Amino acid sequence: MSENNNRSQQSAWSLALGFTRILLTPILILAAFAGGIAMLGMAQQNSWIQSALSDQQDDQVLATATATTYICPMMCVPPTTQPGRCPVCGMELVPAAGASAGPSSTIQIDPRSRRVAGIQTVTATTQTLRREIAGVGEIVFDESNMKNLSAYIDGRIEELYADYTGIEVEQGQTLALLYSPDLYSAQVEYVKTLEYADINQAANNRVAEANENLLASSRRRLIEMGLTDAQVKEIERTKSAQRRFELKAPISGTVIQKFAVKGQYVTAGTPIYQLADLRKVWLVLELFPEDAGSIRLGQPVIASTQSLNSESVAGKVDFISPSVDPKTRTVGVRVVIENEEGKLRPGEFARAKLQVDLLTDDGMGQATVVVPRDSLLSVGNTSVAYVEIQPGEFQLRQVKTGPTVDRMTAILQGINAGDQVVARSTFLLDAQMQLQGNPSLIDPNKAVTIAAEDLPLTEAELEEMRVAFAPLSDSERAVAQEQVICPVTEVRLGSTGMGTPIQVDVNGKGVMICCEGCRSGLLKEPDKYLKILLDYKSNDKEIQPKVEDDLPQLDLPQTDLPQTDLPQTDLPQMALPQMALPQLDLPQLDLPQMDLPK
Repeated sequence: MSENNNRSQQSAWSLALGFTRILLTPILILAAFAGGIAMLGMAQQNSWIQSALSDQQDDQVLATATATTYICPMMCVPPTTQPGRCPVCGMELVPAAGASAGPSSTIQIDPRSRRVAGIQTVTATTQTLRREIAGVGEIVFDESNMKNLSAYIDGRIEELYADYTGIEVEQGQTLALLYSPDLYSAQVEYVKTLEYADINQAANNRVAEANENLLASSRRRLIEMGLTDAQVKEIERTKSAQRRFELKAPISGTVIQKFAVKGQYVTAGTPIYQLADLRKVWLVLELFPEDAGSIRLGQPVIASTQSLNSESVAGKVDFISPSVDPKTRTVGVRVVIENEEGKLRPGEFARAKLQVDLLTDDGMGQATVVVPRDSLLSVGNTSVAYVEIQPGEFQLRQVKTGPTVDRMTAILQGINAGDQVVARSTFLLDAQMQLQGNPSLIDPNKAVTIAAEDLPLTEAELEEMRVAFAPLSDSERAVAQEQVICPVTEVRLGSTGMGTPIQVDVNGKGVMICCEGCRSGLLKEPDKYLKILLDYKSNDKEIQPKVEDDLPQLDLPQTDLPQTDLPQTDLPQMALPQMALPQLDLPQLDLPQMDLPK
């Protein structure tokens, strides 16, 4: 019985060890494989081993770091090959994105970056820009159609037929009756002269001549006393003198003032009525001198008043004041407006609009190149734009601008009709130019490929350069004129307030610099700056590297675990033996607890 129990225990132990051996074998293999991977990663991380591929990558990174150019984000100093801080503003120098060996006014953008940045271009067109001048003025009487009705002689006003202001009258209409003893005496004298002339018609020639002279003198006296030709002819017909003299309207119009009343004694020259013809009125505008200078006689004007609501009237400029009002500092402009229906009332204020063309120096209208206002970047008196000269290649252009009308700006110099001008994301292009150390809005004079014939120097710039070159000797002046720019700052010699250029001996060759601040940099890296001068003289355009994004791509340190190329391991396929286990009635045994190794 004891022997059977021992055999049963041995069989159980053998079976348990077999199952343990089958289960632990793959687990140990996987654990060893994982441990090998961990050891390989640790070795690479601690630089215990290096692959040939990593050595090549390190060489490329080293070469890239060697060629990196650092610039100040505020563009205070020229680009440098040494990192650090800007000596002017103290900001950290950043790597220039794709900076070229020398400055270039062009930049290349690949199609993907162009879509991301949203760069769009428009075609520069030729138009005659018209700008609108607005002004406010007052409706006044047409002074050329105003008349005063005055007494020609002393007398008493016996009747006033136009007894209030604002009444409409017709030319020749009787407005008042004036009694004058002097006028009555003159009429009586003229009647007697007529009668005497009729009696002595048969007299000799000398008497007839005297009668004619007396008759002409009496008739002229009546005319000078205010009678009209019709009134004199009426006296000749009736042969009778009138005690009361009729004052008739000299023009058709409106009584705007009444100076006398019935029964009033007046003297010669006393005004009785003031008449005005309101079929034409004046609109007197007060404009700024620069606006008045753009207006010409006959210029159409559209005016409106509060009484007309939305209705407007048309007129033409009739007079421009030759002087400026010392109080308001404005120029008076007179507009003549037809007022047949009498809708415009003198004394009312009106708003006026004038459309004027851009004018050349000779005063003639001119069609100019126009681009959208958003295409320009401006600071102070400097304006730049970007033109797509080839697909994906954009060139910086300095431009001379004119007036802006309806968000369209006239371009006087720098852009030609038909050029493809960047109308959107212009600022992004300019920012990329700054990061590459190229000319931009901050320093447009740095460009070496801007066409000088398109942007000639102004008289002020030429005069500044003449004054700066005056102290130089003939040989120094020749070097400065041939060199044109300072190789360190890359600006024109004698410009931007730098004063007289300075000559520095570099390897036996005289080089002109703009100021003493450039001497140390030139002597420290002479080959670099001599190459800049050579590139400027040859005027070669270097192809800019493609930009993947609008902002510079920075190589940030990776904090994740290193990526390791692990070898592919083919694990052995283990076929477990097929065992037909006997059905045994095993006794329940208390197995001892075993501590397996971990």
